[in-house]
Amino acid sequence: MRVNLFYILLLSIGLSACQHKPQYIYNEGYVYGTVYHIVYESPAGKDFQSIINDRLMELNRIFSTFDSCSVISMINNNQLVEPDSLFWHCFYRSMEISEITGGAFDITAGPMVNAWGFGPERRRVMTPEIIDSLRRITGYRKIQVKEGRVVKENQYMKLDMSAIAKGYTCDLIAQLLAQKGCDNYMVEIGGEVVARGKNEKGRVWTIGINQPNEMAFFTSTDIQARVMLPEKALATSGNYRNFYEEDGKKYAHTIDPQSGYPVQHSLLSATVLADNCMDADAFATAFMVLGLEKSIEVSQNIPGIEVYFIFADEEGSNQVYMSEKFINHLKK
Repeated sequence: MRVNLFYILLLSIGLSACQHKPQYIYNEGYVYGTVYHIVYESPAGKDFQSIINDRLMELNRIFSTFDSCSVISMINNNQLVEPDSLFWHCFYRSMEISEITGGAFDITAGPMVNAWGFGPERRRVMTPEIIDSLRRITGYRKIQVKEGRVVKENQYMKLDMSAIAKGYTCDLIAQLLAQKGCDNYMVEIGGEVVARGKNEKGRVWTIGINQPNEMAFFTSTDIQARVMLPEKALATSGNYRNFYEEDGKKYAHTIDPQSGYPVQHSLLSATVLADNCMDADAFATAFMVLGLEKSIEVSQNIPGIEVYFIFADEEGSNQVYMSEKFINHLKK
């Protein structure tokens, strides 16, 4: 009997050791109307998806314009609400990036994007008069903060943080994993990525930048470059996937908040490397508004970011501009 108990004890210890063995866990799901993919080495082999989902739902209730009860929706509907610190952190950084980019990044541009057919609302038949009316309710300087609340110059103004909230959410989920003892992880939400450490094969996380062509969405082999992310965040914005044609003219989903029209320039794709994904997300969006020359000029004055721009030359061939240190992250 003692022998049997001894072997049972050894077996239970062995099983316990197996259960606490570090292993890579793969999670995926939906948030903000898009897909997320998260991979992490769990120190004790525990799956954190339920905890991650709880955090994502909390953030969704703050930033999602698809949720009529979210904080941002209540602001848009002119309801009284006092946002928490997470909202304010993202809001104030949005304002700073708007200033840095001369208004190319603007969280009040949602109605314009919707009117052109790139949001949840039905596309309108655009006229100069409609665009002028939309410009009157667009502009980050037309919103202020008073007594802990967002005050809009015009009640019809609406905020949309989709071009920064996904990146910010990547940062927050990465912080959650780090707090759980994870040293190696990759968090991706709708194409915005934060990575630390190494993958399951012991290699630095590597993310592909697609070649900007209209069929890239349907292929997995059209990779322009592979970027290593040992301790960085990355975001890419481009017009080559999200557009429509009408009367022989192509309309891109990037809308200039100041003119009210879809952008027309040679920049096809903007990739930004940064220390946090919130910045990478917002600046990638802003650069697609600014175009190649202005984006190069602005990016050179922003500390802590590196850029990789794909643009069309005069003959229509794709060319690349990259900042000096971006090459250090390219996988050869």
